[in-house]
This record gives sequence, structure tokens and C-alpha cells, in this order.
Amino acid sequence: MKIAILGYGRQGMSSYNYCKKLGHEVVIHDQNTSLILPEGASSVLGAEYINNLSSYDLIIRSPKIHSLDIVKANSEEILNKVTSNTNEFLRVCPTKNVIGITGTKGKGTTSTLVTELLKQAGFKVHLGGNIGTPPLDLLNDSISESDWVVLELANFQTIDLRYSPHIGVCLMIEPEHLDWHDTYDDYMQAKAQLFKFQTEQDVAIYFGQNPRSKEIASAGKANLIPYFIEPGATIKDGWVEIEGNKIIETKDVKLIGEHNLQNICAALTILWQIKEDSSAANKVFSSFTNLPFRLEMRKDVDGVKFYNDSFSSNPIATMAALESIKGNKVLILGGKDRGLDLKDLMDSISKHSNEIKKIVVIGEAGNRILENLNQIGFGNYTKLENVNMDAIVNFSKENTAPGDSIILSPGFPSFDMFVDFEDRGKQFNRTVDAL
Repeated sequence: MKIAILGYGRQGMSSYNYCKKLGHEVVIHDQNTSLILPEGASSVLGAEYINNLSSYDLIIRSPKIHSLDIVKANSEEILNKVTSNTNEFLRVCPTKNVIGITGTKGKGTTSTLVTELLKQAGFKVHLGGNIGTPPLDLLNDSISESDWVVLELANFQTIDLRYSPHIGVCLMIEPEHLDWHDTYDDYMQAKAQLFKFQTEQDVAIYFGQNPRSKEIASAGKANLIPYFIEPGATIKDGWVEIEGNKIIETKDVKLIGEHNLQNICAALTILWQIKEDSSAANKVFSSFTNLPFRLEMRKDVDGVKFYNDSFSSNPIATMAALESIKGNKVLILGGKDRGLDLKDLMDSISKHSNEIKKIVVIGEAGNRILENLNQIGFGNYTKLENVNMDAIVNFSKENTAPGDSIILSPGFPSFDMFVDFEDRGKQFNRTVDAL
């Protein structure tokens, strides 16, 4: 079989290795002409990498390459040949025990929580997807029929799925990636594709306080179960509960942030469909801390706490950070502007204005942020231009006193100043660690 790999990032490399191992003829297509490719690999590199694909039997696209762009450069019929790393994994996965988790925010935390819960409950678990390990690479772990697989799946991976997991999960949904999707409805339809092929024997779990989550989870025929409202896991009288079982008091939960109580309830509801294990849940929830770059408390310097929330790429995440970190704070805000509405973020800033000592504005979105801050009458800001992370962190610290917090929760993507959110977060950590 002659196969084109569109995009040679992490998932493209995974797809290439998988196809080569099966003995197929594989050609790498990527717009980057400076790629370091495997020895002897065939390639088409440059601006027209996506053109003239009709000669291939199969085309495996990388997540950020939109299928519509493939159509524009070729024809409508080409979609019959297009698949993805996730699609191929779901097609050949040795176990039917697959959990697919999507949503706007919380996917990584919830996926990791579920993995730890199932391990604590005695199962062998494989975690992959958008969180780091490409799905096809999980096949190298000798997955058995009784194992469980947890996949964190973004809209880029779900948009053209032809298979659904046994347990599908839709977390909170808000507008996101509208620079990639034409409309909010397109974004929702991409998420709904995860559930489309579920049957009556499958389970669809959704955030019970978000009608959009329920709409997405209802795309197939699965048994619908909400969380954060009964019969799924809920927060009641200061306890995390499910079906009358008190699991842990919220004050004993290690994860920072009120929004993480939603993620805990989602994870517990998933566990309950597999094994009702209160002990496993209590052990995990009492010890599990925030993932790197997700409201991670990095360091205390001279009584000032530094929080790394670099994963925050939309206003919703910044709003959650403002709610979660109590007391006086300096907020580092800004990045690449995707044109998302900032009204709710401004309402949150107004609500917490007595606690926000300074907003340090950075990045391409800076001017629009300033316009919105001026509209709400918040003047305690400074816009930094043409600066690196060292300057950003040091300026922020100059505006604090012992007992304050500095929060890197940009609310925007990182691509204007950094390689990605990990690069932004690592640079923050390096600077803070050196203080």
C-alpha cells in the first residue's frame, strides 16, 4: 500500500513508524523544508506538500492539518482516503476497553486522574492521545484484551473519527479554536464525532451543568450519564460523593482550583462504570496534584508564590485561575490573538479587582487586552513589549510583597512569542527556579 503521512510532528512520526513496520511504501509530506527525516525516507517538502495526493491508497493526516484544506488542494473524493493516527489506533486496538475524553478544558487532568484511578483499582492502563503519547505508539506496550486505554482527544483528533470508544466523555464546552474551525457549531460537531458511532452497549458521560456537553455526548446511541449532578459524582456538603458513597472531603483534595472538582467528579463517574472502588478513589484524590503547566505551584520565593498555568490558552482557563488562587496576585496575561470574546474574562477581572495588584500584559493580543481593561476601568496594568521571560518574571516580582502570588495564566496561545505552551512554561520555570 502506498501511504502519505501529512505532517511530520509527533503523531506524524508515530504514523510513519507504524506504517513502515507493516511494510508499506510511505512518503512524508510536510511544509517544513528543514525537517530531519529518517534515513532513506521518501518525502515531499515545501509549500505544495498538500497537493497532488490522488496517487496514494491512504493518507494519514496529522492533527493540525484540517481535512478541508486537503479537499481544497485536491478534491472532495480525496476524503475517502484520509484517516488519522487516532482512527487507525481505534480500528486495530486489541482491547475494546477504550475511554475517550474530550472537552474544552480539563482533558489532560481528567485523563491522568482516570489512569491513576484505574491503576489503583488494579487494572493495567495505557494513557495517550493529545496528552503526549500518540495512540499508535501505545501498541508498543503490548496491550491485552483486558487492559484499559485512556485517550485524551482534542477537536483536531475527533473531527473525522470513524470509530467511537466504549466510554466517551465530554467535559465542559466553551468556544475554542475558532481560528481552525469556521464556526462554534463546527467545533461542537468535531467533538460530537467522538460519540457518533457509540451503540446502546456503550456509555457517554457529560458535564451535567453544560447543555452543550450533553448535546455533544448525545450524538450516538450510548447510555447517557451526567457528572456534577446525580446520578454521577457530585459535590455535596463539602464531600465528593457518588451514589450515596462519600469519597473524600473537598478540603482534603490536593488539586488546586474549584474547576478541578469538576474533573474529579468526571473521573470518579468514569471509574464507577468500571469498578465501584471508594478506597482507590480516596487514595488518588488525596495525593494527586496539578499537572505541569496547569496551575502548578512552582516555587515560593521570599514569601511570593509562583504559579505556572502556561497551558491556559483561552480566557476560561484564566478565569479559573483567578477563582482558584486566593489573595493578592499579579497576573501575566496575553499571547497570540485568536479573536475570542473577552467579556467574561473582563467580568472576572472586575470581580477580583481588589485582589489583582497588577496585570502584566504581553504578546500580540496586548492592545486588545488594554482596550478591554480600559473599558471596565481597570488601570492597574503594564504592557511589556519586546521582552523575554526573564524580564516578564522579574518585572512581575517587583510588583509583589510577601504573601502575594504571581500567576502565569496567559489566556491566549503561545505561538507569537514561544514555540508552544510547553516552551512558555519551561521558560517560566527556568526563570523562577533561578530566583
